[in-house]
Amino acid sequence: MNYPFDNYKNKVKWTLSVITFLVLLDETASFFIPFNRLFLDSFIFAFGMIILFFMLKGVDHTAEELRKSRQRLENIFDTIDVAIWSHDLKNEKLLITPGIKKLYGYSLEEFYTDNTLWKKVIYPEDLHVLEEREKILMEGKPATSVYRIIRPQGEVRWIQDRGIPTLDQIGNLINFNSVLFDITDRKESEDRYRSLVEMSPDIIAVYSRERIDYINEAGCKLFGAVSPEQLIGQSIKKMIPPYILQQIKSRELTIDDNFEEKMRFEFIAERLDGKKIEVEMTAMPILYEGRVARQIVGRDISQRKKAEKTIEYMAYYDALTGLPNRNMFRKHLNEALNHPESPMLAVLFLDLDRFKIINDTKGHTTGDYILQIVAKRLKNAVKDDGMVSRQGGDEFIILLDNVDKEKTVVVAQRILEEFSYPMEVNQQEFFVSPSLGISLAPSDGTDEETLIKHADTAMYLAKELGKNNFQFYTSKLQGLSSQKMELENGLRKAIEQKQFILYYQPQIDLESGSMIGVEALIRWQHPNRGFISPGDFIPLAEETGLIVPIGKWVLKCACEQNKLWQENENGMKTIPIAVNISVRQFQDDDFVESVTKILHETGLDHRFLELEITESIMQNIERSTVILNQLKELGVKISIDDFGTGYSSLSYLKHLPIDSIKIDKSFVDDIIDHSSQGAMVKTIIDMGHNLNFNVIAEGIEKPEQEAFLKENGCKVGQGYLYSRPLAAEQLQEFISVSSISPGTPIQ
Repeated sequence: MNYPFDNYKNKVKWTLSVITFLVLLDETASFFIPFNRLFLDSFIFAFGMIILFFMLKGVDHTAEELRKSRQRLENIFDTIDVAIWSHDLKNEKLLITPGIKKLYGYSLEEFYTDNTLWKKVIYPEDLHVLEEREKILMEGKPATSVYRIIRPQGEVRWIQDRGIPTLDQIGNLINFNSVLFDITDRKESEDRYRSLVEMSPDIIAVYSRERIDYINEAGCKLFGAVSPEQLIGQSIKKMIPPYILQQIKSRELTIDDNFEEKMRFEFIAERLDGKKIEVEMTAMPILYEGRVARQIVGRDISQRKKAEKTIEYMAYYDALTGLPNRNMFRKHLNEALNHPESPMLAVLFLDLDRFKIINDTKGHTTGDYILQIVAKRLKNAVKDDGMVSRQGGDEFIILLDNVDKEKTVVVAQRILEEFSYPMEVNQQEFFVSPSLGISLAPSDGTDEETLIKHADTAMYLAKELGKNNFQFYTSKLQGLSSQKMELENGLRKAIEQKQFILYYQPQIDLESGSMIGVEALIRWQHPNRGFISPGDFIPLAEETGLIVPIGKWVLKCACEQNKLWQENENGMKTIPIAVNISVRQFQDDDFVESVTKILHETGLDHRFLELEITESIMQNIERSTVILNQLKELGVKISIDDFGTGYSSLSYLKHLPIDSIKIDKSFVDDIIDHSSQGAMVKTIIDMGHNLNFNVIAEGIEKPEQEAFLKENGCKVGQGYLYSRPLAAEQLQEFISVSSISPGTPIQ
């Protein structure tokens, strides 16, 4: 490449050559042609002046080119924030370009006056850089240093200093040149990026040639490393499984709109301590220190995956029992129905008998334990023949796949057998039995909704037939479930529309024949269906919780009626009235308060109210004892209804403030119809007398039963032998036309 100065030297050389040639020509010509000397000298002089003119013109042109080149160079230095420092140590000559002022904020004169000024303004914490720099320069090697300086106004700037030394033959530094750049913007940008990377909670790493080149603090902690040095230089396979690395290579070859999505991966990684973690990662190709590398950004998603599994579990499994829930059951049932190769399947709808009583009396904690035991027993009974699921509350549904009716019967019998022995919770035994309804596919339905509905309908038939049994769905049951729903809806309106009425059944002194009390019995007079049996709606009321408001209505109505009788001149002034109290009503928090309030509102003396409760209260003996004592302090009488059908403990019973026990009708029937010939009735009577209880027999229908009861010391009875339940007006009429007259109440 030719520079302007080179052109100038060439022109001078060419001019001198021409002049030398003319001088030689002059000398030669004067030797051969002496007579023409004057002419030749004139010619040479003129020619020389012409050449000198053009030569000087060329010199001026070259000088102008040099000036422009210098200006362009200075403009470049000013633009790129560069300063050049050249120091001839041998001749002590210092050359500094004007750019030094822009970088340092000090004038050229200040640097020429004090040639150590550049060192004095270095940030104190960066002075150690000079020591390292000097060692390299003294070896004659170029050194690039990065340090901070403090400008006159206190501003801190980053400088990159490229120093090039020159040594003499014996190794002494004789010349030093340095090029200085202001890299503040770049450095601050790098620092910000580095801060983001280092402070990021995500893994950020770079690898190339299957080795880790860089990893941030979060990545170290995630993989169990103490410091980055523990991982840098190690195989990337310590962090990423080989099959993921292969996928990264393969996907990099496909660049399209989904490139970023394709470079996302989820995998299980192993920490340095051997612990497994789940990682979500993104990979991108980059250049790192001049070579092709890959940057990965990832995070530990173990907790998120655990949460997702928990959510999925909650969506398809019951938290209490661990059984599949209704969602999983329906999904499994639909899958089974969509496989035509399945010849037959069965749906078993199961509801627990007596569970609501236990749950209400012993509390939800005990109820939950029992449900867990039930789940285990159902799984043990069904085994590998099907899937057991909990629908909610005390309802379970079982799916039997690839079975026939005979095999379904075998499984149903196994279920009943599993519930034939008690369940023990907190050292207390509980008896719970199941009622099962069964529907078969395809005969009873081909979709999940129909099969479940029909199994539910068959289950209610099992309950009506005495519970603790199983029943298959038949077309005769069609509409039973809808009738139950209609019944429930009607039950909610019955109180408001005053569809309930009370009937009263006399209680008779067996020796004198006098009526010494009455029992209030509820009846439902439906506007369309007529009288509905208590056996149909009382269980439904207990199931829905409506038994509580219904029970309050019965209690108040009975007290009001007894008060009216007492105020009537021809009434029954000394006859107590007995009212049945459900377990759910008895366990209600404000039960004692509501009894007190009703007695106060109706004005009935507490001596003329008797509350009949069932043995089920023994399931929560501590709470029941408190309530019974409060009622006893109130002055009302208490009797145990349907005695012998429950699971009461005599050790508890004898300590309770009980006035009477009532023998259930099923035992009274045994006096005539059973081979035991009333042995159970005799035992109950004897036990009642030993505990100082009054004994009342229910369901007396035949004179032989009355005779047996009188012979064995039972003093009070009620039943159709004397009178069926009567309306209030009918009872008054019954007394006036019969030989039975009101007597003295039992003390």
